[in-house]
Amino acid sequence: MPDFRVPVEDYKFLFRHVFKMDENYSKLNCDNDFSLDLLDTILDEAAKFSENELAPLYQSGDEEGCVLEDGVVTTPKGFKEAYSKFIEGGWTSLTGDVELGGQGLPSSVSLVVNEMLTTANWAWAMYPGLSEGAVATLESHGTDAQKNDYLPRLIDGRWSGTMCLTEPHCGTDLGQMKTNAKPNGDGSFSVNGTKIFISAGEHDLTENIVHIVLAKLPDAPKGTKGLSLFIIPKYLPGESGEVGKRNGVYCGSIEKKMGIHGNGTALLNFDNAKGFLIGQPHDGLSAMFTYMNVARIGTASQGVAAAERSYQGASTYALERLAMRSLSGVKNPDGPADKIVEHPDVRRMLLTQRAIAEGGRAMIMHASEYADTYRNGISTNERDQAEQKLGFFTPILKGFITELGVEAANLGIQVFGGHGYIKEWGMEQIFRDSKIATLYEGTTGIQALDLIGRKVLLDKFKQLKLFSNEIAKSSFKNLLATSVRINIKGIKASAKLLKLALKWRYIALRIALRAKTDRDEVGSASVDFLMYSGYVYMGYMFMKMSQVANNFSGDTNIDFYKNKVLTANFFFDKILPRADMHASSILSGSQSVMAMPNEYFSQ
Repeated sequence: MPDFRVPVEDYKFLFRHVFKMDENYSKLNCDNDFSLDLLDTILDEAAKFSENELAPLYQSGDEEGCVLEDGVVTTPKGFKEAYSKFIEGGWTSLTGDVELGGQGLPSSVSLVVNEMLTTANWAWAMYPGLSEGAVATLESHGTDAQKNDYLPRLIDGRWSGTMCLTEPHCGTDLGQMKTNAKPNGDGSFSVNGTKIFISAGEHDLTENIVHIVLAKLPDAPKGTKGLSLFIIPKYLPGESGEVGKRNGVYCGSIEKKMGIHGNGTALLNFDNAKGFLIGQPHDGLSAMFTYMNVARIGTASQGVAAAERSYQGASTYALERLAMRSLSGVKNPDGPADKIVEHPDVRRMLLTQRAIAEGGRAMIMHASEYADTYRNGISTNERDQAEQKLGFFTPILKGFITELGVEAANLGIQVFGGHGYIKEWGMEQIFRDSKIATLYEGTTGIQALDLIGRKVLLDKFKQLKLFSNEIAKSSFKNLLATSVRINIKGIKASAKLLKLALKWRYIALRIALRAKTDRDEVGSASVDFLMYSGYVYMGYMFMKMSQVANNFSGDTNIDFYKNKVLTANFFFDKILPRADMHASSILSGSQSVMAMPNEYFSQ
């Protein structure tokens, strides 16, 4: 696999010029001494760590995998040493509360660093990544005592965190959960049950693992309204904060998975494990959503990571591999064949990968502005508005970008041809790793139902109207501006995006009207609606990036800005038209999906 290089210039372009994040940072209730110059230093150093410490372990970690012996999971060679360097560098504390040992930086900074880590070594990055959700959950819902007991050690990286939801008999349908918690009479609870698919559930990187666990109290109502949330550490905290007595949580096995072999995805047995209630009884799911929403945005960045890593491998190969002659004439007369990058279909695949990586990265950066305000906004009204916007964006980001990440990883294999199917090159590993992102934290279908059901229909189209109006107004303004400059591609792109933004609300209304007589219309249209939403959102990002790049004047790398415009042109010509296909599918209704009896599928 070619050497991985972090696209630092792209991050700086987005932070500085497209979203002007310093303006948003100045309005936040956090470290207002934070500057873009400091951000540049963070990005540069994170890039060095990702390239030099993590990327070399990517393939070897996959081949070696994790090993469970006598209840102890050993991570692949080099993982523990890399983690020690990671916490020594203070990377786990970037966004933590200053009073608890953190650096108090905005969430957007951590999201970008996490994308670098994930692109360099997906399985490794999940270990510290899971801890961030645990920190966010305790910050929002923990008692002062719980915060003091756990947050300093989670923030400095000595301890790590997990999220424990899924059980053998139920995945997303948490109402079927059987794990139970009984009061001990001293404020603690005795928890019994089994959880599966727990990423980073057991490992040797930290001295303690703090599990955030959903379970049912004895008087719990039926369904999801009866779930409570608990802290269950592997080792109970000692009186002075050190690791104390071993708790009753044990690793029964590690999953034999399609990918991310370097991560200890565990089956955990809770055997009279001592747990501590987070928040109110029976209100665990709402508290857990704090964790899940953090995780879902992080998962969206995994889609970007898959596209970026696969693109870098495929583009390097395409510039070296010789095969056949170009249809438009010989390009390498001194060689036996031309480079495969000369062939239009190879270029199509490479450009699709690049557009997915750059467009997805911009989407996450855009949403991270609202994540920053939600977490550190000065007024309650600002935080509430940001939470609502972020709630609308989250299922689009998670569902759409991860699906495109898999597509990009698949194209990476295709560029290599038969060599892409061979482990030596590492392209098939990216594909195997990428698939999990469409599954955990809620499958694409679950994200789609959340978007159309809760975030559009139950919201009475409020956030959809606000965002589609923003895109439509921006497109119309850009349409007028580009027409003066006689930029034909800019005119077409803005006109297309304007049309799609207005159509977005129309197709949502059609779904709502049809659902009054047939509820299956919602489920039938949901994934198409999510993908349509994603393409419009990504189109908006490419329009913003193209605007900035077209108007940029300076003595920096002009090729970077030219390439940004060329990638945007490709997106509008070759990828954005997919939105029309999804719209046609939505408007065709649910009849062909639901007409067959169940027996049809047994034949």
